[in-house]
Amino acid sequence: MSALVMRGRAAMASPYFTSLATVVLLAVLLGAGGAAYPGFLSLQVLLNLLIDNAFLLVIAVGMSFVIISGGIDLSVGSVLALTTMMAAWMVQVWHWPPLLAIAIVLLVGTCFGALMGAMIHYFKLQPFIVTLAGMFLARGLCYLISINSITIDQPLFVSMSQTQLPVLDGYLSPSALIALLTLAAAIYVAHCTPFGRAIYAVGGNEQSARMMGLRVARTKVLIYAFSGFCAALSGVLFSFYMLSGYGLHAQGTELDAIAAVVIGGTLLSGGYGYVAGALSGVLVLGTIQTLIAFDGTLSSWWTKIVIGALLFVFCVVQRALALGARR
Repeated sequence: MSALVMRGRAAMASPYFTSLATVVLLAVLLGAGGAAYPGFLSLQVLLNLLIDNAFLLVIAVGMSFVIISGGIDLSVGSVLALTTMMAAWMVQVWHWPPLLAIAIVLLVGTCFGALMGAMIHYFKLQPFIVTLAGMFLARGLCYLISINSITIDQPLFVSMSQTQLPVLDGYLSPSALIALLTLAAAIYVAHCTPFGRAIYAVGGNEQSARMMGLRVARTKVLIYAFSGFCAALSGVLFSFYMLSGYGLHAQGTELDAIAAVVIGGTLLSGGYGYVAGALSGVLVLGTIQTLIAFDGTLSSWWTKIVIGALLFVFCVVQRALALGARR
């Protein structure tokens, strides 16, 4: 009997347990919405969860790598806003080719993340402080470009915003497809490559990873570079979605990304979790927003209240399971 109990505790403490709990929670939310509101479970409503949250999914993918490694990145929302401002300015004011503008902003986001990763590792600084500084820096740079919103009417951006890719009786946007491809690539990297295994090793115990001969410095810099790339890519997708660049875009998105990753089953302490959990976490947040929108009587602030309560519960449950596994 004690062996069964021990096995049960081990299963509950495994990374997949909280990820499974998130999938169950998502199913419950969808079931409740379908029972309460006609049309809630229609295909297009479900596809809209991906369309409306494509940018958040991309950010959450990059954040998953950071949190698995035992770090945090508070700069992603500001990098997203900076990306929208840079892209808008280049295509609207300088009239640069849109593909060149997109390539430049992706490079800038990647270099920005790599710089923070280098500072964190070589100067032994806390990720919270470094990325907080990065958050203020990127947000401030937005207003050096313009204090006003810049409308984008460049044909490629407009086309990406309006294109509908048929999916059975519904449709997806190109941004949603890009987000899913990014997720698939990240899952492969995390679970099928030496770099992915190094991320888990660094998050589990950085000192042990160094003693094993892993290139910890290279790994940490690449992790934050990837997070910066994802933030910049999400900024491009957000530009497609909003057709504008603005310094106030995506305020608080970094917290939404962290919430999605944690709700998706990744441990804040690092070393455990699945990148695929970012998708379920983002869908849970999107479903909560959709439920409140369908209700029509609740303030949008209830979204933040529910997300905060869920995040609190998941953090407590993760900690309780970890302590239970040690006994």
